[in-house]
Amino acid sequence: MSLDLLFVVFAGVFGLLVGSFSNVLIHRLPRGENVAFPPSHCPACAHRLAPRDLVPLGSWLSLGGKCRYCRAPIKARYPVVEGLTGVGYATIAALYPPALYGGATLGLCVLFTLLLVASAIDLDTFTIPDELTLPGVALGVGFSLLNARVGAGGGLGLPTPAEAVQGALLGAGLLVTIDLLGSWVLRRFRERRYPETPIGYQQIALALLVGAWAGPGWGAAAAALSSAANLLARRAIRVPELLTLGGLLVSVLLGGSGFGPGLIVMVQGALAAGGAAALLAGVYWWLRGDDADEDAPFDPAAMGFGDVKLAAVIGAFLGWERLLVAVVVAVVAGALLGLVQLALQRENRLKFGPYLALGAVVALIWGGAVVEGYRTMLGL
Repeated sequence: MSLDLLFVVFAGVFGLLVGSFSNVLIHRLPRGENVAFPPSHCPACAHRLAPRDLVPLGSWLSLGGKCRYCRAPIKARYPVVEGLTGVGYATIAALYPPALYGGATLGLCVLFTLLLVASAIDLDTFTIPDELTLPGVALGVGFSLLNARVGAGGGLGLPTPAEAVQGALLGAGLLVTIDLLGSWVLRRFRERRYPETPIGYQQIALALLVGAWAGPGWGAAAAALSSAANLLARRAIRVPELLTLGGLLVSVLLGGSGFGPGLIVMVQGALAAGGAAALLAGVYWWLRGDDADEDAPFDPAAMGFGDVKLAAVIGAFLGWERLLVAVVVAVVAGALLGLVQLALQRENRLKFGPYLALGAVVALIWGGAVVEGYRTMLGL
């Protein structure tokens, strides 16, 4: 057996074990439970599970999908997650052999687990925990250091540290811009009734406008100054969306007509600034730890903020070019399969996280070829 094939087999077995732990995360994170204590137990009867009950795939099959102690049904999700993780890890090891990519291969496996866990939780709860996404962005940037060390960055299709940061900012910025503009349309261009304080969508919209003309740094600084003003005033000082979002649209039109820094530079600056403000807001609200009040009034939203942070994770691990591939696949899949999902579940909300994850897996496997083909078509 060759060394590369041995790594593939090992990765598959390791993936089965990680998949078992992923099920723990899927069950406990939305409930705010500790992921390590108490030890694994049956959700129905609380009986502690023995090692023979925790064999990936094997235990569920041998028990016929029922608890050994109380015979309560065990969700089919458990073996599905374990099997998908095993197959996913083996595929990554085959496409990105550790002998060539080093620790970067492990980073892509971590990304796969983050995507799978986030998707499963989103399907259950319409939420994606910050405990996955925000540390996930940091992990993506951290693993990019390994990419640079082994030469995987650029030459082998994985992002360098600078490209990982850029990918995270553009990923968050792209999704939050879609959310802001879509929500503005849903509100029929009326202002938000319930602006967040000290930092929220108003500051992100301000960052987009300033970033388009002055660059990401000034855009993020504008958001920070607006947040500081809210703190000093102890209330939300409104930043009209007619000024920020309307100004952004006018700026794009002007940039496309040759005014200012140019369309591409303005779009990149706006998205990076908006992404930086969005991630700052995400970190702030995560550290603050306020529990959302489900009965509290809210403004219509075009997209969940968890999707914004998940896009940042994808950009950090894969870079901005493959991120675009992932978003295009997610939008197309969401448009086609989402209609079926909405019809079957009779919901007026679309769980976009799984489609983003699907797009990321497609970008991980075929994204390099897609990007290279597009460059060739443009003669770049």
